[in-house]
Amino acid sequence: MALFGLIGNDREMAATTYSGRESASDEAARKRREGHQRNATATYREGQKWEDDERERQDGRGRRRR
Repeated sequence: MALFGLIGNDREMAATTYSGRESASDEAARKRREGHQRNATATYREGQKWEDDERERQDGRGRRRR
């Protein structure tokens, strides 16, 4: 017995009702990848700024002069 026609017709609904739409798991994976790209770029920039600041400090152009 199908409850309002919803039980047992998953494949049929996937082929008709949801055709052309991105699945929830594919959407979540895409968002994770996109988020990683944004975070990787920001992290790279932070690291580069730290490296530049550290070189300036070591070269004597920082706060304290030797």
